[in-house]
This record gives sequence, structure tokens and C-alpha cells, in this order.
Amino acid sequence: MNEPAAALIARGVHKRFLAKETGKIAHAVVDVSLAVQAGALTALVGPDGAGKTTLLRMAAGLMKADEGKLEVLGIDVAAHPQAVQDRISYMPQRFGLYEDLSVQENLNLYADLHGVPQALREKRFAQLLRMTDLARFTARPAGKLSGGMKQKLGLACTLVHPPELLLLDEPTAGVDPLSRRELWEIVRQMIQDEQLTVLVTTAYLDEAEHSARIFVLHEGKLLAQGTPEEIRRHARNLCFVALPPQGQPPRILQARLLDDAESVIDAVPQGGAVRFVRRAEVKSKNLDALLDGISLKPVEPRLEDGFMVLLRKRRDVPPLDTKALDTAASGDNQNPPENLDEIVIEVRDLVRRFGDFTAVDHISFSVRRGEIFGVLGPNGAGKTTTFRMLCGLLPPTSGFLQVAGVDLRHARAAARRKIGYMSQKFALYGDLTVMENLEFFGSAYGLYGTRLRERISIVIQQFDLAGSTDSASGQLPGGFKQRLAMAVGLLHEPEILFLDEPTSGTDPLKRREFWRRITALSEVGTTIIITTHFMEEAEYCDRIVIQDAGRLLALGTPKEVREQAGEKDAILSMEEAFIGIVERGRQRNGIAAVKEARP
Repeated sequence: MNEPAAALIARGVHKRFLAKETGKIAHAVVDVSLAVQAGALTALVGPDGAGKTTLLRMAAGLMKADEGKLEVLGIDVAAHPQAVQDRISYMPQRFGLYEDLSVQENLNLYADLHGVPQALREKRFAQLLRMTDLARFTARPAGKLSGGMKQKLGLACTLVHPPELLLLDEPTAGVDPLSRRELWEIVRQMIQDEQLTVLVTTAYLDEAEHSARIFVLHEGKLLAQGTPEEIRRHARNLCFVALPPQGQPPRILQARLLDDAESVIDAVPQGGAVRFVRRAEVKSKNLDALLDGISLKPVEPRLEDGFMVLLRKRRDVPPLDTKALDTAASGDNQNPPENLDEIVIEVRDLVRRFGDFTAVDHISFSVRRGEIFGVLGPNGAGKTTTFRMLCGLLPPTSGFLQVAGVDLRHARAAARRKIGYMSQKFALYGDLTVMENLEFFGSAYGLYGTRLRERISIVIQQFDLAGSTDSASGQLPGGFKQRLAMAVGLLHEPEILFLDEPTSGTDPLKRREFWRRITALSEVGTTIIITTHFMEEAEYCDRIVIQDAGRLLALGTPKEVREQAGEKDAILSMEEAFIGIVERGRQRNGIAAVKEARP
């Protein structure tokens, strides 16, 4: 703990908050002691509510610890917060760009705020614009940038004053894989060139793999620490890949494995198969019975595997109640519908223009009943515009669009009664309680009296909201808000459920729980349309579409898309396939644009 190269040292740090709803004390950080190595990348990981953001904010001098001591760059941060802030930079989850100002004006503003001398600005700006590839867009308003470009501009603004310590709070949440890769290249280059110390929180465990050291937090306590290899070691000899029966989606086998919490710690679709982590104490015959003859291949553990083993060892991290999910998901329809080949969404030559800009350019696809259909693409690809047109929230410029048997050009309101919607950002009424939101939106969907009470009771059970019905929705933790938003979207038992990046910024535990619910809904015939930047989630889908610059680049099952990306002997990850398809599409379209421009 007395390492001379430590840029941050915490000794017995505690932080408590008074919960307004209950009047009880909430322990956000509990007796945490750790040291962050200087000149390296260190990651804080853990479930939602683990205390990661609170620890970062204390390190940035934005709040004080209630007990213990926190030293940053050798300075007592509680006693001298301004001295620390003069030498560090902090990028919170929602970095404050000024959207009406241009890229250059935002850089100038943050340089003014940090007191960067004029003589140093030209060289620093040139360096940051080159690294972020924003030099071509200096005159563009920040509000007109894609999500990935906004994150890169936010990072550039954070770095206009060269810091000794950079604090990043989930910098890639809601960012596509291409932009995510570019952002991390910038961070790694700064570590290499300027010996910058970086402390990051992230929900992407593959990002933490590149850290020199990892600290695992759970409910405010330090659960484990070590190098990535030391964290992976907790899952050594416990990781396997199983290939599901021919024609069966991997998510079905994954659900069966997750349902047996006594034998399996974790399971996730991967490359057309299912990767799972068994419990060390489980007997092989129990696992053989569970797999029913499916052969297994042992694989090396990943960081996420070790992370899940650590969390599942905790008695206060219960397994998912999957039986309740399956029962509640079925609602009144205890038997799955027979007409699963029915086309419920049909899109032909769909176009959406905003003035001279074409956001969606002649795309076509169809979706069958009960299908899980993924809409993927980089930030700014047009997928959100496509999504909003499918939901009836935005009229198309031209083309044919039919949802749930309704032509959306003429009867958008009629179609909306048959669909449910969950936006990326929490869009319910924060001042209303959970129960008041359910009652309000239930009546808006045309539910009243006994039927409304029945549906509210079902979704409260399904989404484990019973203990929070009197709590203000805006004060709920992120995971609770996600469950409430999904409960509201399913109140009226829609034929089609639209989910817009529903797991953005959530940890692996919450993502498993979410997808187990989606699998249960799909099994009883609910059609799911989902956008996501977690490429592993594309493996849950029956089919996916990848678009960029408004154009459709790929359409098919996850296996077909991986094959289109060049998968042969070696299995590509969906992220590798996605990046390959998008990069080739951009090269192809760029060459076409050059040819069209020639006389």
C-alpha cells in the first residue's frame, strides 16, 4: 500500500448517503483501500451500484469521504481539492459539451476554463484533433455530431489541459465498436506518449482486459483486485463451449443452463455456440444430465468469466428467478402461438430524408412473429431513424412500411396500439411513483379496472418491482429504472416490443437477467426489435441487419453475417464481423463516391 509509484492511494475510505425515500443510510463505499499505479491504465469494475462513480468523484475532489483518507498525486484530496483538480482531468458519464457551439469553440471554451496559455493551445489542439480525427469537423456544432464523435470530442476537451491523472467514468457507454476502438487507441497513445495515469470505470469487461490492474467492487466493498490474469484465474478449468442442437438458437440452450443455478455460474451465446462457466463443486453427472448428450469443449477463461465467478460466490448475489419470468412472460397465453411464420413487419425501399441529408437510403427487410431481430450500426448510421419509423414515431419520406398489419403511412396511431417501446434514456415520469407510472401508462394503453390491476400485478411480479411500488421512479437505481421501463412497455401485451439500446451501460449480471426475460417473451410469440452496441447481444438474435450511412450492409442470421464478414476456419466474434463489414462498406461506398464525382 506504500508503493512509491502510486498516483492514487485510498486507505479505509467510507462514503454514506441519506436515502430521501426511506430516511435510511445508504453505504456507497465501505472501507475501501487500494493503490493506483502511476503511468498505467487501471480499471474499476463491478455491478450497478457498486460504488465506482462515487469513488471517482471523491478522487476528483467533488465530494469528501466520511471516513478514511484519499491521496491523489501525493495530495490529501479532502483538504486540498483545488490543488488536485489543477493536476487531473475528469470525464463523467454525461460530459457537458455545449451542443450549440462548434467543435473548435468547445475546445476553446475548455481551454479557457482550465487556463491553458494561448502559446500552448495551437499545438495541443492540433494533436487532439488529429488523434480524434475531428480536424475535418472543427466548424460543425457539437449537437450535430454522432454519438461516437461526441465522446471523442468530450475526451479531447478533457485533455486540453495535459493532466497527470485522467479519470474516465464509463467513457464508451452507448458507443459503437468502431468508435469504442478509436477512443481506446487515443487513451493508450496518451499513456504511452505522456506517461498518463488513467483510472476508468467500464461495463465492458473486454476493455478492462487491457488494464495493468483491476479492482472489483460490489456494494461499495472491494471484492477482489489483481492483474487481468489473476482475475481470470478464478474461472480456471471451469469454462466450456457447448454447441446447441441443429436449428436451435443458442439462447435456448443458454436459458436452460442459466436456469440450473446449482450447476452453472454463467452462460452466454458466442459464435453460434454457448460459452458457460460451471460451478467448481458441481458433479460431472449433474452437468451431463443438464446437457443431455451435448459435447463440450474446454476453453481458457476470460476476464468476464472470472468476474462472474467472484460475484456468484457472494451469497447476496442470488441467481435469477427464471421460473417466475417464464410464468409471467406467458401472461394469458400459456401456449406459444402457432403462426410463427407470419410476417409482422415489412419494409421495402424505405427512405427518410432531412432536407438534403438522406438518413435512411432504400432499405428493405421483413420480420416474422416471435423473432428477435437486431438493428445494428455505428453511431450516425441511421439505425435510430429506422427504429423511430418502425415505431410510428417518424413518417418515412418514401417506401413501404407495414407493422402489425398496419400501413404506417396512413395509420400510425393504430399500429402504436399493437407495439411496446423502451427508449435508451429513461422516459417515464420521475416524480411519479412506480405504481403511479404503471397506472398512468396502463390507462394510456386503454387498460382499466380489473384488467389494469391484473396486468400491473403480473408485470410487478415479472420484473421484481414489489418492494419499490411507492418509490419515486426518478430516484431508482439504473437497473430498477430499466426493469420499470420494460414493464411499462409490456403492460398492454403488445405484439411487438421495440427496445432501443436497453442495456447501454449495464453490467454483465443485469445483461444476463435482461436477456433471460427477452428469451421468455420470444418463446410465447412476442416479436422483439432491438438496437444494441454490445455485439455479444447480436448472438441472441434470430437475425440481424447492419447498416451504415443509411444503407443496408448485411442481413441474416448471426452465422450468415459472420460468414459474410469472412468467417471460414476460425470463428469470428460478432464484434470482429461488425467492424469488418462496416469498414469494407465504407471503403466500397467511398470508392463509388469518387467514381460518381468524376466527369
